[in-house]
Amino acid sequence: MTPEEILELRRRHLGGSLSLSYRNPLKIVRGEGQFLFDESGRPYLDCVNNVCHVGHCHPRVVEAAQRQIGALNTNTRYLHDHIVEYASRLAGTMPDPLEVCFFVCSGSEANELALRMARTATGRRDVVVLDSAYHGNTGGMVDLSPYKFDHAGGAGKPEHVHVAPVPDTYRGPHRADDPEAAGKYADAVAGELRRAVLGGRSVAAFFAESIPGCAGQVVLPDGYLEAAFGHVREAGALCVADEVQVGFGRVGSHWWAYETQGVVPDIVTLGKPIGNGHPMGAVVTTRAIADAFDNGMEYFNTFGGNPVSCAIGLAVLDVIEEEGLRAHALNVGARFREGLAELGDRHDLVGDVRGLGLFIGVELVRDRDSLEPATEEASDVINQMRERGILLSTDGPFENVIKIKPPLVFSHEDAGRVIGELDVVLAGVPRRTS
Repeated sequence: MTPEEILELRRRHLGGSLSLSYRNPLKIVRGEGQFLFDESGRPYLDCVNNVCHVGHCHPRVVEAAQRQIGALNTNTRYLHDHIVEYASRLAGTMPDPLEVCFFVCSGSEANELALRMARTATGRRDVVVLDSAYHGNTGGMVDLSPYKFDHAGGAGKPEHVHVAPVPDTYRGPHRADDPEAAGKYADAVAGELRRAVLGGRSVAAFFAESIPGCAGQVVLPDGYLEAAFGHVREAGALCVADEVQVGFGRVGSHWWAYETQGVVPDIVTLGKPIGNGHPMGAVVTTRAIADAFDNGMEYFNTFGGNPVSCAIGLAVLDVIEEEGLRAHALNVGARFREGLAELGDRHDLVGDVRGLGLFIGVELVRDRDSLEPATEEASDVINQMRERGILLSTDGPFENVIKIKPPLVFSHEDAGRVIGELDVVLAGVPRRTS
């Protein structure tokens, strides 16, 4: 079908809330490594797909899926090697006492299960989250996601949810030049905990993305999670690290982004990169929390932990380790951010460049003093880059942050190409005024 025919059928048979990327939508028919290909065979450098973590259609992952689906795919009520092998390998990447795994089919499901666990283990209901957070598309997770409930179509903050400011040291109230910024942002979490108690409510958990993505690829200030987790635990609540976007070595220096903060959560949720495009997710927690959750109600997930998913998960772990993708993400990401920061010397539209490993944000502003967001300009940039064969996207509360989170096989050459094309595009972007 032509793109126009597909668009017409989408309008007829798919919901209008299902969005498309770019003003001129792409018909993508194939993927390989860090590239996507349209129906004409034109390649596009994919700088935004953190789902296909080890590269689109990685042959080892594809082969593992094909081999296992040709032998058996069933549920977890039967004994099978793969689920225990995978649970052991996955838990082995986590610090003690994180050792018990539960398998689901998406990051949204993982966060939903984490919420159930926290409520069961504590006997409490309420949750503290960060502003602009996004934790998933289920009803329960939309309720925990200011990114959804505070914007178009949202119903506002539910009574059981308490929102602390995202610790954004570029745009927030406490900036990078404040040595006490981490503690001040953590104190805001303590404030939400106190307000909940004063309101006669009790908090079960603090949910935090280890690097807030929809908030604009915000790197937490050093010491923030350590201080925030301290306040949460003192209040008798549990600490949940959402690694759905940033886990599996994307930050380069560690397997998990929460490790860069020197903390150990009580519950960790995983999704997106875990299956390299195959729908799977996981929750990893402590034996004590798992035992508390084992209260007589069976946990069963028809597809979670099936042999095909676990074979794929094992293959992804093998590729990350054997191809040295963590170190690769660290090295390419560092050079990439340096080159992007140098663009700021030539283009005052570039307000901030931030990130860890290959999870990077470039915030565009119209004025570096007022930080007026360059929302329309950011949209122009990603659409012009799409025409040049490079796929980027925007995010953040003002949709002015160019987000970069490519497959980990993204190379130094790829980074150089993006920087060169951005240099040209930024020079020609029309400037708006408020």
